Amino acid sequence: MGKKPRILIVGGSGLLGVNWAFFARDEYQVVLALHQREVCLKNVQTCYLTLDSTDNLVHQIQAIKPNVIINAAGMTNVDKCESDPDLAKVLNVDFARNLALACYRLTVPMVHISTDHLFSGQLSLADEITTCCPINVYGQTKAMGEVQVLSVNPNILVIRTNFFGWGPSYRQSFSDLVINGLRAGNALTLFGDVYFSPIHIAVLAKTVHDLINVQAKGIFNVVGDERISKKDFGLRLAQKFNLDTTLIKIGSIDDTKFLIRRPKDMSLSNQKTCTLLNRNMGNIDDQIRVLYEQERDGLIEEVRRL
Repeated sequence: MGKKPRILIVGGSGLLGVNWAFFARDEYQVVLALHQREVCLKNVQTCYLTLDSTDNLVHQIQAIKPNVIINAAGMTNVDKCESDPDLAKVLNVDFARNLALACYRLTVPMVHISTDHLFSGQLSLADEITTCCPINVYGQTKAMGEVQVLSVNPNILVIRTNFFGWGPSYRQSFSDLVINGLRAGNALTLFGDVYFSPIHIAVLAKTVHDLINVQAKGIFNVVGDERISKKDFGLRLAQKFNLDTTLIKIGSIDDTKFLIRRPKDMSLSNQKTCTLLNRNMGNIDDQIRVLYEQERDGLIEEVRRL
């Protein structure tokens, strides 16, 4: 058996990075690039990268010798991006550009994880050629990040997505908040007028590696097959996990005046990805089933204990 290919995951302590490493470590040598938080997963290596210098990145990447780099780093808190747009630009644009340029110089394949917050929220199931029109700093910097990485490295694979999964204790996903809240007997108000097309992290990671294997480049939407409201997603979670659905109350984002403006419809079309790979990504029940089976079979406890 040949040597396993090595992947370097930048943003390695985040929800996506930790889960990606957990799912990929059987098939790949995984190296997590950390920033401040220490993470320890069995059979996963860690390192530290200097993202503010392309030249330093080139030397560091040469030492690690990855076969592919996954950039899952960035500033994702919408409110913090709005309050510190300069820092958001550094983390979501400048650092991503530096990494993309280093990968171009070294001819190392790179995947850049983007977002579904790129549009005004007036359109359902946006595709990869829909013109971006973000309405907050987070979306604006993520859109700029896409432009910058592709401008310096046309071989980049840009993934627009919205994911969920079992998170570590310090970074819960939306599904964690719903399940943990209902298990504690708490009433939850979930938006009935905010739509998205979520995908489980394990399905996302597998799909991205399949795209890498067919040498895909450019922008791809990797999301679930179904557009759903946050409220209905919560109800479907509650039903699968046998939790009290009466605790879920319907709310409207229009009544939450203190929030930074967010798009009401973040749903994306995955037709391009499905056509290239000749398969569907799975509907909401398929995605939630993966989450349920991971907990039922005790597969995810190592991540949840972090």
